[in-house]
Amino acid sequence: RGIDLDRWCWLRKRAAWRRPIHLVAPSQWMAACVQRSALMHDWPVQVIPNALPTQIYRPWPRVLARQLFDLPQEVPLLLFAAVGGGHDPRKGWDLLQHALSLLVDRLPGLEAVVCGQSEPPAPPRLGLPIHYIGYLHDDQAMALLYSAADVMVVPSRMEAFGQAASEAHSCGVPVVAFDGTGLNDVVQHRHTGYLAAAGDPVDLAAGVAWVLDAEQADRRSRLAQQARQRAEQRWSAAVVARQHAALYAQVLHR
Repeated sequence: RGIDLDRWCWLRKRAAWRRPIHLVAPSQWMAACVQRSALMHDWPVQVIPNALPTQIYRPWPRVLARQLFDLPQEVPLLLFAAVGGGHDPRKGWDLLQHALSLLVDRLPGLEAVVCGQSEPPAPPRLGLPIHYIGYLHDDQAMALLYSAADVMVVPSRMEAFGQAASEAHSCGVPVVAFDGTGLNDVVQHRHTGYLAAAGDPVDLAAGVAWVLDAEQADRRSRLAQQARQRAEQRWSAAVVARQHAALYAQVLHR
């Protein structure tokens, strides 16, 4: 009943948007969404990723980082970070819980760290310790927390880019995520992390186990180095600024 505001707004846009606007999308997935849009499918779109202050988001000594957050030193730590923690269904906390339950026997000693949420009154019982960090308010604190982790999991059902994943990579942390969204532009499968089949917690658990394989310490070190290298080459402010400047010059020339 009543006015359909979505339709009203859509019709106003269709009437007003007669001249194409050159769009910038942070990922190939977002660019594909533009091309499927009834309003913008014929507009020009270019992919330029979000920039990072890579001089802040950099690897910090793991022992120090864990001391600052009072986290255990001698166990593998898995990090999940999202504003609101597990309250937003798009962030996939329910899928990660399923994956963690599958990893209890497979990765003895594994512990999880949740950032963006304080400990709930009734925390989930998954068979492993969960450390709740709460909400961190600055980049430096986040960089230290990333550096404390052995792996970050971004189980989002939908991500325009995956800023947390790129920040983790910049701190030298491999990322396990789902295939099929903007995270494809961040994580290189089996090169800087692992891309699991979309929405599949079993494959998500397999990705975590692959990254944390105790017998593959050299591989973990290589993943960390390649993740940091990818961040410096693709998301540093200077690199991204040059792409925007080139686009402005191109548009003005036309």
